[in-house]
Amino acid sequence: MKNAYEQSLRYQVEKWLSPGNIPVHVTQFSRTRADGRRYVCVRTEQGAASQALFFFRHDDGHWCEYPPAPKQNNMRGERLAA
Repeated sequence: MKNAYEQSLRYQVEKWLSPGNIPVHVTQFSRTRADGRRYVCVRTEQGAASQALFFFRHDDGHWCEYPPAPKQNNMRGERLAA
């Protein structure tokens, strides 16, 4: 199980972009249109090279470089009640 720091956005940015002393800029943040989940785009620039990654907040509060699985409706209960 991951600790709280490993679930943080700061940890994920350091893990994937290894900024160290390299400036990191949040270039975009908002919510997805489909289900309103939060996302952030982070960019680093070093000389002519630049990198950008999107990070997505999951339901349990941790941030990942991939979006959470879409929520699926469970029709089983409705079918049983009918």
